[in-house]
Amino acid sequence: MIRGAVALVGSGELSGTMVETHKWLLERLKPEEKALFLDTPAGFQENVDLLSRRAVDFFEKQVLHPMEVASFKAAEAAAEENAERTYHLLGEAGYVLLGPGSPTYAVRQLKQTPIPALLSAMVTRGGCLTVASAAALTAGTHTLPVYEIYKVGETLHWVEGLNILGNLGLDLVVIPHWNNAEGGNHDTRFCYMGEKRFRALEEQLPAGTTILGIDEHTACVLDFHSRLAYITGIGRVTVRRSGSEQVYNRGEQIGFEQILQGSGAVEEKGGSETDSGSFLDRSSGRDSSFWDRMHAIEAAFHRALDQKDPAAMVTRLLEADGMLWQAQLDLENPEFISQGREIFREMIVLAGTGIDQAAAEIPRKFETLVGGLVELREKHRQEKKYFEADQIRSLLHKAGVVVEDTREGPRWRS
Repeated sequence: MIRGAVALVGSGELSGTMVETHKWLLERLKPEEKALFLDTPAGFQENVDLLSRRAVDFFEKQVLHPMEVASFKAAEAAAEENAERTYHLLGEAGYVLLGPGSPTYAVRQLKQTPIPALLSAMVTRGGCLTVASAAALTAGTHTLPVYEIYKVGETLHWVEGLNILGNLGLDLVVIPHWNNAEGGNHDTRFCYMGEKRFRALEEQLPAGTTILGIDEHTACVLDFHSRLAYITGIGRVTVRRSGSEQVYNRGEQIGFEQILQGSGAVEEKGGSETDSGSFLDRSSGRDSSFWDRMHAIEAAFHRALDQKDPAAMVTRLLEADGMLWQAQLDLENPEFISQGREIFREMIVLAGTGIDQAAAEIPRKFETLVGGLVELREKHRQEKKYFEADQIRSLLHKAGVVVEDTREGPRWRS
């Protein structure tokens, strides 16, 4: 009997949105069992050790639980004694987290090692495996080569997954970043693939394949003991099969039978069935995620810029600055923060150029206004309306404008 759990996290595994989920999962841990961070998905990156340190710091400071690093950066480079140490750690662990990096790299490094079996065994005996972002893509039957397609431009294809879930009795394809909206002016939903490419990729999967889409900053916790899936975080989980899908909100539960067969709802609110492609035509539903807030501030800033409202522009800049600082404290995804800072810097540039343009417009508008008043005063004088002419001259004088009547006509200076 399988007694443990697998937590599939769409993104934000080291952010404030997942703290309570980690704490809840760690309640299962026995005193003698350790929590580990496995660094393989990012093993090729120069900053892999910094990422590991960040995970350890996050758990110690935010989750309030100790964590160790189980290092297995590359199968080819792993010294035998180091590999054996990692295998030993995983064999005794009760909680393992895999996160950012490259899904295809992780598959290549782990496929022919004992590690997938060790992770499955940990879940079987009652532990918890948390796979997030890139690592979540490896958990099912097929893995989406995100970087190869999105960054390099390779043809649409899948690679064989580690299928840890299949070893536990759940044959699925897991897609994190399901509601991604980083593209701004282009569609990056469905883990950066967008609608057109994702539909084509879906057609390449075996008929009847179940796709589990996880929104960002959201977790789908598969409890194999109760055979229930729990939705935590701030987004939703989508179960998609043969062109139709069911969507589940945070706080809801899904029976394993419903995931596998599309039936057996746990409770009445547990999902609403939609027609083919309906989610693909919906906008992102990430509630109050980092990018929702950043884009809302950016839109408000542009409205203030269009309205030439410097005070509102400054307010939005301060909001963006405060949000970025809070994201840093919450250990938000560093890539998100970096891209958020780019938006922030662009707003600063636009604010500066907008104020310069407004400042350049003031003298022109002032000259037009004063010139018109002087012409109106002269017209009153020609019509012998001296009272009205004197009122205009007095008004201009209060504004610091001196009007002189000469043989060539009136002149003014400020």
